Amino acid sequence: METNRVVMDAEGIDRSLTRIAYEILEKNKGATDVALVGIRTGGVFLAQRLQLKIAAIESRNVPLGVLDITLYRDDLDIAKKKPRLRKTDIPFSLDKMKVVLVDDVLFTGRTIRAAMDALIDFGRPRFIQLAVLIDRGHRELPIRADFVGKNLPSSLWEDITVNLVEKNGRDEVVIEAAR
Repeated sequence: METNRVVMDAEGIDRSLTRIAYEILEKNKGATDVALVGIRTGGVFLAQRLQLKIAAIESRNVPLGVLDITLYRDDLDIAKKKPRLRKTDIPFSLDKMKVVLVDDVLFTGRTIRAAMDALIDFGRPRFIQLAVLIDRGHRELPIRADFVGKNLPSSLWEDITVNLVEKNGRDEVVIEAAR
């Protein structure tokens, strides 16, 4: 039995990000007051790619921030290993911005809840939208993505891995059976 299955290749990821970039611009009536904030680590690389795609479409850059949510997680006390703190870098005011929070996989919703808590500590956005490459379901909190690359219903016993060139040397989304 095959344990790993590629469900999205590099072309699929690129097409999904192109579509998401257009959807962001359509929903926000352009790029005015739009900012992208990527959640470390996979969300940062996807946000950077979305920034480039939006710049190519609109001929202007949208601000890009990086968010570390480690201290906002609700599972710090049960984590098996000590969390690694990384830098948050949001070099612009979030006040009155249309913030698009970017992550690779939406699962239970707990990461996004932590990210929204963290964002609010940096300012008061007009609103927060969510863009994810993969929505795998199994929500534990009432959170849904505004922009989704691919809905990928999966078993709780499977893992979804998003490999990106910037991190793993290749672009693909893989379903891995639990071992």
